[in-house]
Amino acid sequence: MSDTHLVKILSTGAYLPGDPLDNAALEKLGGPLPDDVLAGIQVKTRHWMVDPATGEHLTTTSRMAESAARQALDRAGLEPGDVDLLVVSTASPEHLLPNVATTVQHYLGLERCAAIEVRAGCAGAVQALDIARRQLADGTARTALVIGSESISPLLAPIYLGKNPQSVRMRDRLTLYTFGDGAGAVLLRAEPAGEAAGAQGEFAFVNDCMGGLRKPGMQIIGGGTDVAQAEQQRRKRLLEMKIDVPGTSTFGPKVFVTAIHDLLRRSGLSLDEVDALVLPEGNAEYFSSEFEEAGLSAADYETLQGRIVENLTEVGATGSAAVPLSLDAGWVSGRIQPGQRLFLLGIEASRYVYTGLSVTWHAQTPRAA
Repeated sequence: MSDTHLVKILSTGAYLPGDPLDNAALEKLGGPLPDDVLAGIQVKTRHWMVDPATGEHLTTTSRMAESAARQALDRAGLEPGDVDLLVVSTASPEHLLPNVATTVQHYLGLERCAAIEVRAGCAGAVQALDIARRQLADGTARTALVIGSESISPLLAPIYLGKNPQSVRMRDRLTLYTFGDGAGAVLLRAEPAGEAAGAQGEFAFVNDCMGGLRKPGMQIIGGGTDVAQAEQQRRKRLLEMKIDVPGTSTFGPKVFVTAIHDLLRRSGLSLDEVDALVLPEGNAEYFSSEFEEAGLSAADYETLQGRIVENLTEVGATGSAAVPLSLDAGWVSGRIQPGQRLFLLGIEASRYVYTGLSVTWHAQTPRAA
């Protein structure tokens, strides 16, 4: 079916659980990181959905998604009942079934709604946006909420709870200081395009996996079907995050640069024509210092630095929520303006997946609450 509708982003929403957890507070829980390492990861605060002192869950992935969704709807002057498509990305759902999008649907009070879950990390929200915009463009749905929501802190708290902070391994501390929780939502609507207009030219999409034959950059182990449940219960932790730090720091920048070049080719734009790149972690020293070696020219590197939109310092690495949270921060701050051309780029270390979407921005900056 060909595109028959023009798709526009109406608004965004965000939700961050609890109070900001700064590095000084985290040091008391899990021990310190060297100053140069802290400067490299650039995260100064993050939000956790668990109580840092006890590990008790204070909210859920779906509840955070609901809150972000309601803010996006409120900013656009719409009601939950206006939504006929929900696409939610997460790597941390409450349950394997029902899918997390149906739980968000339930919380929004929607008796009927198309509900799709994308099980992914950092790349998932952009994949979800493309799924939604395709269904809107061909008339399958009219109004869609795309949400990225992530609860990473439940994997982090067992690293330090009940332990002397000084006994926490340095590689585990790096994980503690890097990640945060939260949810971001993007509200899209389709209008009939007419004979002369169309959705073409508004969006270009890329999606690829560069690590099919490589060791995973990130794994979350437990709760699956890799081995018998009895064997899983004998593990030190029921759920554990494993990160290949050398691999992600050396190969990750190559994935970033490949994604940028791929999206430039697909969109037909030059980097100078892109007003903003919503690129979580794009300014982190451990990535950006490797961009030129990964194949980005010196001139493009300088252009890139002036266009990156991200909020890593304030929220940490947030998985599926990263791109929509960065997009929301850029829009609310006024950095992203109507008429600008945006690149949304998600890079996921799991198997080195990248996904990108070029967007012409239409929404006016929201009024301060």
